[in-house]
Amino acid sequence: MDYRFDEVIDRRGTGSLKWDVAENELPMWVADMDFPTAPCVRRAIEKRAAHGVFGYSILPDRLFDAYRNWWGKHHGLEIRNEELIFTTGVIPALSTAVRKFTTPAEKVIIQTPVYNTFVNSIVNNGCRVLENPLIYRDGKYEMDFEDLEKKLSDPLATMMILCNPQNPAGIIWSREELARVGALCKKHHVLVFADEIHCDLTAPGCAYVPFASVDETCRMNSITALAPTKTFNIAGINTAAVFVPEEGLRQRMNRALNTDEVAEPNAFAVDAAVAAFSDEGWEWLAALRGYIEENKNTVRAFLKKELPDVYALPQDATYLMWLDVSRYTDDSEALQQFIREKTGLFVMPGSEYLGNGNLFLRLNTACPRSMLEDGLNRLKTGLDLWRNRG
Repeated sequence: MDYRFDEVIDRRGTGSLKWDVAENELPMWVADMDFPTAPCVRRAIEKRAAHGVFGYSILPDRLFDAYRNWWGKHHGLEIRNEELIFTTGVIPALSTAVRKFTTPAEKVIIQTPVYNTFVNSIVNNGCRVLENPLIYRDGKYEMDFEDLEKKLSDPLATMMILCNPQNPAGIIWSREELARVGALCKKHHVLVFADEIHCDLTAPGCAYVPFASVDETCRMNSITALAPTKTFNIAGINTAAVFVPEEGLRQRMNRALNTDEVAEPNAFAVDAAVAAFSDEGWEWLAALRGYIEENKNTVRAFLKKELPDVYALPQDATYLMWLDVSRYTDDSEALQQFIREKTGLFVMPGSEYLGNGNLFLRLNTACPRSMLEDGLNRLKTGLDLWRNRG
């Protein structure tokens, strides 16, 4: 089936955050795909829209059945419907969890470089960021467990945010790594919030390990955020869930989400999610994963030929490529601004993600190949101008 991955769809003038840029600019920054969502999801939304009445919505069993079946079938995670709580999004759920399970001035651990909005959720709720920087060695990242235990042992550290798979580096953490994280967090009485929104966006033949599936320790000391929105490019629909197996945590999280008014679905949230987590949705996803992998290979081949001083980290997850530009600069923000000004290419400076992100740019490859090739040519122009600037 033709899923229109090669079709360039004009998104200007549609209220798109990604495409709210100047006419000459090409945005390849925010984690938002330029593909239409799966046909089954579009049909479900169109059918609901055709009904014409959009009153208050309930949360039917079929929504939680869809999550349970999808994670059981594709990720080996056993879920009971009653262990799921609907929420409008992963970040709203994270902010709610920070408010509920920490006290202002306490510390929340993140493994940098990592998704920058984690910092906002921590700081905006009166807590402090405690970095456990990933070790960058031989062109790849690994967890620093010695430093992690040191940070977890801080009496004011009460929560850890785990990005699984990792954004922006595209790492699929192993079962052994996750087990060590779980054991250390349990030892030091630190709750784990696992953001697993990128879990379905793995390379063909690769699978991620849900944190809660590792062992009983991980399962009972965690809140896991799940959603179809990143995978199916329906972030604007606002539909997600948290998986909380431990009953006490679940009751507190449920109360907190309802208190924050982020536990009620809009008129399209249920139908879109149920359609996404279907066999037809999986078929579309398989094609998408193949297309994205081809795009990544296009980037790798281009860099090898045209920009050998840019190193793309090997990665098995996400459609976001983490480009090491340390041979050009140690100030990725200045480089990003220069490239945008000179070529119109808008990528993310790695400095946004803390850690050693000042040495990197983040490139979104989830777009038609012609658009990607345009972006790569602009990247080369910008880097050449940067290197040859007076």
